[in-house]
Amino acid sequence: MDKFSIENAPQYERHYNEDGFWAKLKKYASRWGDKLLYPAMMLYCLMKSSNVSLRDKTIIAGALGYLILPLDAVPDFIPMLGIIDDISAIMLALKTLNKDITPEIRDEARRETDKLLKK
Repeated sequence: MDKFSIENAPQYERHYNEDGFWAKLKKYASRWGDKLLYPAMMLYCLMKSSNVSLRDKTIIAGALGYLILPLDAVPDFIPMLGIIDDISAIMLALKTLNKDITPEIRDEARRETDKLLKK
């Protein structure tokens, strides 16, 4: 997957970065499974799209930034409860950006999710 950045929005880049995203996903992939990885990967693929506005990319950066931040409202190490806040942030962002999700985005997100889960 190509590198990307949030043009003209450096204040969001310090909370969300590609290295942090991949590190977190690789660390928790088997624990989270498809239910969290696939929606997170859809946001990641939306972030790379040139058809998504800067405004919408800041929403994505916020949701994915919350996912990778070490401090959560509910810490990730708490079984089951630890990802509820992360899932909520991701699902809210996806609901807000539903108009931008194309079949190509879904397919790319599925391929990348399956790679992480080694399907």
